[in-house]
Amino acid sequence: MAKVIDILNTPNTKFTFEIVPPLKGSTMEDISQTIETLLPYSPSYINVTSHRAETVLVDNGNGTFSKKIVTKRPGTVGVSASIKFKYGVEVVPHIICGGSTAAETEDILFDLQFLGIQNILALRGDAVKGERDFTPEANGHSNADALVRQISDMNQGVFFTPDLKNQSTSDFCIGIAGYPEKHREAPNMETDLRHLKDKVDAGAAYIVTQMFFDNKKYFQFVENCREIGINVPIVPGIKPISLLANLNSLPQIFHIDLPEELVHEVEKCKTNDDVRKVGIEWAIQQCKELKTANVPALHFFTLGSTAKSIAEIVKSVY
Repeated sequence: MAKVIDILNTPNTKFTFEIVPPLKGSTMEDISQTIETLLPYSPSYINVTSHRAETVLVDNGNGTFSKKIVTKRPGTVGVSASIKFKYGVEVVPHIICGGSTAAETEDILFDLQFLGIQNILALRGDAVKGERDFTPEANGHSNADALVRQISDMNQGVFFTPDLKNQSTSDFCIGIAGYPEKHREAPNMETDLRHLKDKVDAGAAYIVTQMFFDNKKYFQFVENCREIGINVPIVPGIKPISLLANLNSLPQIFHIDLPEELVHEVEKCKTNDDVRKVGIEWAIQQCKELKTANVPALHFFTLGSTAKSIAEIVKSVY
């Protein structure tokens, strides 16, 4: 077993990526193609995202509707274990505040400990779909700071459940998210950075950033972090554009800016295949510059991007 922080502290820029668990009712075959396409490029670890339940309206058949809680993508722990034991690659399951009490979070952490999984990305998570503001569960965490503290406490032998007997301490390596263009809910970058430092001070060992398409924003973000005493590794998050619709969807969903030069090139494309080629070339140039700057790793988001596109990028950069 290897901790992410130990991996990141070795020489050379690593290659990592994250996958989304398949929809409920699907099988591992739905994500195995992505994994097996990228395995030849020796990923140092694979992240597995987590998704909270959604509230959906169900037609009662009599002209009325009722609300129902539905979990569409369960299995972060199971998928992580399957990848680890089938492919022999370190995994980093995402643990989120949303949808879980602190006691339920502790149960998830025990499951990971039993499975020998010791790397975690701790996130607050999004609001329930259709709701504007994030609402924690009763007796749950309202922010990632508290989640990181719970995991750190468990590493010190302090548990949420009282009077546990003969319980060994955990040894989790905790990662957190950072936002080169500011979290959408933060009033300003200074406040966002202060909250980020709170998470590092609580026990986070490294940061992986939200996607960005202008490397200057990443470099400025790292500089700002260092100035306020955040000295952990900061891994840049990369996503190649693959659809013309990304010009609108990515800024809306992730609250990021797209460089005018990139927008101009995509707008000239006649097909999504043309867009994919532009996205690959843009990401290659991004990654080459970041690799030259000796970033600890390049972390690729596979959601909405084909594994083949990422494979082309990695082959050109490494």
